[in-house]
Amino acid sequence: MERGWSPDNLRAEAGQEELALIHADPAAFVASLVDVQGTGAPVRMPDCSFVPRLPGYRRWLWDGEFCGSISLRWQHGSNRLPPYCLGHIGYAVVPWKQRQGYATRALALLLREAPPRGLAYVEITTEPENLASQRVIRANGGELVEEFTSLPELGGMVEMRFRILLGHGPRRVAMSRDD
Repeated sequence: MERGWSPDNLRAEAGQEELALIHADPAAFVASLVDVQGTGAPVRMPDCSFVPRLPGYRRWLWDGEFCGSISLRWQHGSNRLPPYCLGHIGYAVVPWKQRQGYATRALALLLREAPPRGLAYVEITTEPENLASQRVIRANGGELVEEFTSLPELGGMVEMRFRILLGHGPRRVAMSRDD
């Protein structure tokens, strides 16, 4: 994050905000990465509005040094997400670690954790020009469900929604150089 990377692809300043939280209280920051009840502080949107936090957690990708992060979020008892949340899973790999298979492997591992949260499938969105992310999603069984325009508060951008069905036995995922 000190190099300008942000874990939030909608809010570039989120990286600097997180860095400030880490410097202020590292233990509290790490604890804030897990909120399975969704009782944490509201989430700041790109338009500076705030929305309720969903249950979820974020994990760091690590190979001896920080590589990025991946998160899972859900609503208890439902596969549905509120309109302000584009997908169940979000991930980002720092630029200097991309194309080494980190996102593909992290997604494969995180998919194992979704069924115990009551999810029959997960949805992941990406922009049409983000071919690397599309390869990561497809390598993990994702199928395109729709193209749509996100809410104005989320930038009003054309997005692609993929769905990955869960609970169909172990997934074999080849490491990809595309993520």
